[in-house]
Amino acid sequence: MAQIENIAVIGAGLMGHGLAQIFALNGYPVSLMDIEQERLDKAIENIRSNLSLMAERGIGQSEDIEPAIARVKTMTDLKEAAAGAHFVVEAVLENLELKQDIFKDLDQICPDKTILATNTSVISITEIAQKAKDRGRILGTHFWNPPYLIPLVEVIRGEDTSEEAMDVTYALMKRVGKHPVRVNKDVPGFVGNRLQHALWREAISIVERGIADPATVDECIKFGFGLRLPVLGPLETADMVGTDLTLAIHNYILKYIESSPEPSPLLKKKVEEGDLGFKSGRGFQDWSPEEAQKSRKRLQEYLLKVTKG
Repeated sequence: MAQIENIAVIGAGLMGHGLAQIFALNGYPVSLMDIEQERLDKAIENIRSNLSLMAERGIGQSEDIEPAIARVKTMTDLKEAAAGAHFVVEAVLENLELKQDIFKDLDQICPDKTILATNTSVISITEIAQKAKDRGRILGTHFWNPPYLIPLVEVIRGEDTSEEAMDVTYALMKRVGKHPVRVNKDVPGFVGNRLQHALWREAISIVERGIADPATVDECIKFGFGLRLPVLGPLETADMVGTDLTLAIHNYILKYIESSPEPSPLLKKKVEEGDLGFKSGRGFQDWSPEEAQKSRKRLQEYLLKVTKG
């Protein structure tokens, strides 16, 4: 694989502008491509706003903002964006056919040594690579939103991904200040989302069965075991309390935990009735515009604090 000197980001939306920001801030020239110029213009505004807020909180320097933005070149042509890149990351909608077509095109446009990554959060890397010929250079890099504040990146191996592509990508993620982890098998949801949605399934089931209301479920996590999660993961906790105790608890409780392979009827009902959460003002709880904004702000301030250390 070639040394990584130039980056291309395909898609300038929610995740794409954040990815461009990460690479540009770390000195890489970035070609940011989208089919809509308006979205590209908005992406530059968002990058400037993000970097300004971070500088205000003591994360980075204000004098680094404009040089970083100058490294991001926006364009609406895929070939123009990708032809000279050593590393390309796709961040478009979670649509399998769209992603397959993009990687088919990238495979034809890019030099043989260019690594091609997808930022999908759940779709099979192997399926995304299906229409491409050189599948050994295709892999997943699942960043978490907002990518410039959350350190984790899952580096995911497809069935055909080469070891060299994995190693080069892992090293690149370290170089730009992320916390990469290797996902060695291509399974839906990878690692992080499988864990997250297993928790969500049980949380929704508890509400559905009348065990507790939504606020109580969230409080049990935020004021209970959630406090130790940043420093003590579940398997480390199992070792701390003892695998024998963990086995004893599982022998008793697992048969009572939600195991349905289908989405919750309660969740389906809420979607059917238009209770879509923040965007509609009601989901599992009621949300005024002010309350929704307060929640978003609380998350942002927490992540800024954690990032600053």
